Amino acid sequence: MPTMSEIVAEHCMLSEEEQSWLKLVVSEWQLLADLSFSDLVLWVQDTDPNVYWAAAQIRPTTGPTALVDDVVGDLIAYSPEHLVSGAFVSGEITRTSDGKLLAGIPVNVSAIPVRHGDRVIAVVERHTSQLGVRMPSSLEQAYLETAGELSEMVATGAFPLPGEYAERYTLGPRVGDGFIRIDADGDVEYASPNALSAYRRLGLTADLQGEHLPTLTAELVPAPDGPVDDSLQSILSGRTARRTEAVSGDAHLLIRTVPLIRRGKRTGAIVLCRDVTDLRNRERELVTKDATIREIHHRVKNNLQTVAALLRMQARRIESPEAKTALQDAMSRVASIAIVHETLSQTFDEVVEFDRVADQLLRMVGDVSAASGAVSACRVGSFGLVSADLATSLSMIVTELCQNAVEHGLANSSGELRVLPAVADGRLRVEVVDNGKGLPDDFSWPSTRSLGLSIVSTLVAELEGTIELGPNPAGPGTRAVLDIPLQRSRGRDLRVER
Repeated sequence: MPTMSEIVAEHCMLSEEEQSWLKLVVSEWQLLADLSFSDLVLWVQDTDPNVYWAAAQIRPTTGPTALVDDVVGDLIAYSPEHLVSGAFVSGEITRTSDGKLLAGIPVNVSAIPVRHGDRVIAVVERHTSQLGVRMPSSLEQAYLETAGELSEMVATGAFPLPGEYAERYTLGPRVGDGFIRIDADGDVEYASPNALSAYRRLGLTADLQGEHLPTLTAELVPAPDGPVDDSLQSILSGRTARRTEAVSGDAHLLIRTVPLIRRGKRTGAIVLCRDVTDLRNRERELVTKDATIREIHHRVKNNLQTVAALLRMQARRIESPEAKTALQDAMSRVASIAIVHETLSQTFDEVVEFDRVADQLLRMVGDVSAASGAVSACRVGSFGLVSADLATSLSMIVTELCQNAVEHGLANSSGELRVLPAVADGRLRVEVVDNGKGLPDDFSWPSTRSLGLSIVSTLVAELEGTIELGPNPAGPGTRAVLDIPLQRSRGRDLRVER
C-alpha cells in the first residue's frame, strides 16, 4: 500500500509547506475520528483537477468501522454531485441528506475541506456508521458536538494546532481515556466517567461538573519544586494546545488541552486525560530491576578482576615456566569474561556492543605480548550488537584465537594480528589472521593437545558453528575462520539488530 507521501509526490502539486500541513492533519485526526465515531479518508487532488486520490485513512477507536476495506491508493473522478468534489470546489463542509449503504451498512457521509492559507489542499471524507442508531447518550452527544466544532476548525485552517510537541508524548491520552469539555472561562461543561475516575485518582471527592478546572487541578496537584515551562493552571485554561503530566503522590495523569475556536474566537477547550499511574509504577520497577542487574554485572566484573589479579600474583611466584604460562592463560580467560560483564554493567539492555569488547581484548593481547615483541593488533569490520549469551562465549573464542596467534603463530616476536568480523545472511564470520611463521607441516586440528584450541572447539560446538585453522591465503602466517549462526536451531537469537 502506498504511503501518503508517495501518493502526494507522484500525483499532486503541493508545496513543502502544504505537505507538512497534511502530515500534521493526519498526525492529529484520530481525535476527530474518535469524537465523531467515524472512519476518515483524506483525498488529495491530482495534477488533473478532475481526479482525486485517497492518500490516508483511519478508523475510530470509539465505535464500529463504516469502511470495511482500505481505500488508500484509490481514485475518484470529478462529479458535481460527489461530496469530495463539492467540498474541494466550494470550500464548505458537504453532507449527504440521507444515509447510504456501504457493504450493507447504513452510513452517513460528509466531506470536510482541509484549508491551508487561502486555498483548499485536501478533503477529509467522514463515514459514520448508522447501524443500530439510537438516541445518543450525554457522552455521545458531547463527543458529536465537539466533533462538529473540530470539523469547522479543519475547514477554516484552525486545526490542527501546531506547537504541542506531540512527538514527546507517544502515549498521549485519547478520547476514550478521559474527556472533559470546558468553556472559555475554564468551567467544566461535561466530564466523561473515565475522566472523573482519573481525577478521583488525584484525590477528587466531589464532581467535576461546573468546577473551574484549572483551579481545581492546581489544588489537587502540588506545585513542583523546580522551575516549569508553564503553570498547570495556565495549561488547563485551554488558551493554547499543550500537553503535560500532573503528579500527586503516586498518581500520574497525562493531560492534553485542545482549544476550540469559532470565527477566530476561542469558545472553550477539550481536555483529554489518561491515568498512567500503573504504567509509571511499572516503569519505576523496571528501572529498579535494570539498575539491580547492572549492579550485579558490575560486581561480577569486580570479582573476576580480583580472580585475575590473584592468578597474576600466583604466576609471579611460580618458577616453573609451564605453570607460569598456564596461570597467565587462565588469567587472560577470566579477564576476557570480566570485559563482557563490564560492558553489560554500562548498558540498559542485555546486549553488548561487541566491537568495544573486541578492542579491549586486542589491547590485552598486545599488553601480554609487549614483553617479548611488538605485536600490532587491530580489528577491521564490525560485530554489531550481540546478546549476552553469545558475548561471553565469543569473547573466550576471540581471546584464545588471538593468544594462540601471538604465542605460536608469531612465536612471541613482532608481527601483525588482525581480527576481521562480518555479518551476512544471518551468520557471523570472524577471521583471525597473523603474518607469523605459519602452522607446522604435521599440524592436525583433531589431534591437537592445546587447551586453548580445545576450549575454542567446545564453545564453537555449543554455538552450532564451525572453526577452521589453516595457512593464510593472502600471505605468510595463519588464518582461523569462525562461522556461527546468529540464531541457534533451538530458537535463541544471538544478535540484536540496531
